[in-house]
Amino acid sequence: MSHDATNWAIKQRGLKPTTKIVLWHLCDRFNPDYGCFPSQDRLAHDCEISRSTLNDHLGQLEAVGLLRRVSRIDPVTKRQLPTRYILGFEPGFTPAKPTPCPESGHGHDAARKCSDAALDLAINAPAGALPCPESGHGSGARAVSDFCPEPCPENGQSRVRNPDTNLVREPLSKPVKEEEGAQAREAEFDRFFAELLGALGLDPAALPGWWQGWPARLHVRRWIDVLGLTEDRVIAVATASRRDHPEPPDGPKALDRSMARAAQREARAKAPAGAGAQHPDAQRRRKRDPSPRPSGDELAAFYAELVNSDRYLPANTISNTLRDAMLSRGLVTPERLRMRGVR
Repeated sequence: MSHDATNWAIKQRGLKPTTKIVLWHLCDRFNPDYGCFPSQDRLAHDCEISRSTLNDHLGQLEAVGLLRRVSRIDPVTKRQLPTRYILGFEPGFTPAKPTPCPESGHGHDAARKCSDAALDLAINAPAGALPCPESGHGSGARAVSDFCPEPCPENGQSRVRNPDTNLVREPLSKPVKEEEGAQAREAEFDRFFAELLGALGLDPAALPGWWQGWPARLHVRRWIDVLGLTEDRVIAVATASRRDHPEPPDGPKALDRSMARAAQREARAKAPAGAGAQHPDAQRRRKRDPSPRPSGDELAAFYAELVNSDRYLPANTISNTLRDAMLSRGLVTPERLRMRGVR
């Protein structure tokens, strides 16, 4: 892991969220001494996407000049090794410049080093033959795929499925509407986030590091989703905080205490009248006669639902006893616990 590499990834602008996550995980796997060459299975697992989707985003990163992929083949077995990813900040980096073949219009110049005879040999090679060490065509190119071992040299069939190929066409009205709704919500949040930065006196063109990227936006979303504050209330609290402090906060975490106090005040204001002025005897009777505590099954089911959801899970919420109770009842999986930060 390299902090310089991940910081470089966070500073890149104009990328889609998933594309930026792929770039961040690539940089997280970067070693200053040896470079970056994680397998596609590892990258897809880290990014929680399929390999075909991963290849799409890698192609986008290569197209905008943020990385260059270098295929490697074992000189002994002729099997394909994990791709070497050269990142944009590495010394001597030059972005890939694909040039289509003048005959068929497919591929790069580097992929056309094999002669026509070598390509014919790769296509017509008998089963068990080794692939061409330069182009990777032939029956031995099945090192990382379950697809046909003889990709066509004309269309350069990928070793993974094409995510745009949908053999069963279904109505797209609902997914399209959901995507449009998600885009509208994202645009509305962008407007709100820009208004928040203005209330805090921050320049969007020169934001501090802790205000950049999706981590800052996710932190701000928690004030709304977890604390229950409205966007107008968040802006009001931020404006009041800015009046009390001459310098803007260096990150959203600095406003957590102010947002929590505002949420508590709103909760007390919404409480029924007289709820906080009970007689001392009534309070003592309530302490002597507590309501029945939830059973172990109820506690395990409640926290399992929280772990299996995408809601915010504070650190140290799940104790070892509660973790073992959920696992013994089959309510969660060890993989999901690790993904949510529960050890």
